[in-house]
Amino acid sequence: MNRDKLHKSLVAHEGFRTLPYIDTTGHISIGVGHNLSAKGLSRSMVWTLLDQDIADALSEMDHYPWFAGLDDVRQRVMVEMMFNMGAAGLATFTNMLAHIVLGRYTEAALHMMTSQWATQVGKRAARLAEMMRTGTDPVAVE
Repeated sequence: MNRDKLHKSLVAHEGFRTLPYIDTTGHISIGVGHNLSAKGLSRSMVWTLLDQDIADALSEMDHYPWFAGLDDVRQRVMVEMMFNMGAAGLATFTNMLAHIVLGRYTEAALHMMTSQWATQVGKRAARLAEMMRTGTDPVAVE
């Protein structure tokens, strides 16, 4: 079978969408007719998406020249925040970012915990703020 022709035919008939949509039968679909409602995503697709999302978050961190100078733990905190909120969301943390630039991690952690984001993500914020404050990994991740 000519997979290239099959590929082109499926794209022509199913369409190509990068965002989820409701198909003609009411199912949530994405891509080229991939039925998320019935099939979901394979484990390998989930890991591929995660890897791509991490790469995107790391790429966004390039806008912060001081990021490379942080230790591993604090870099992971910043990438998690970028991953969770996106560039626009992280940019609103002006006080936290200013404290990080100056190496004032306790103050940065305080700003993390007094944000609306902390209310929204709960234990995650507390864990990440502690990592920012101390530069150490938590004992266990829930």
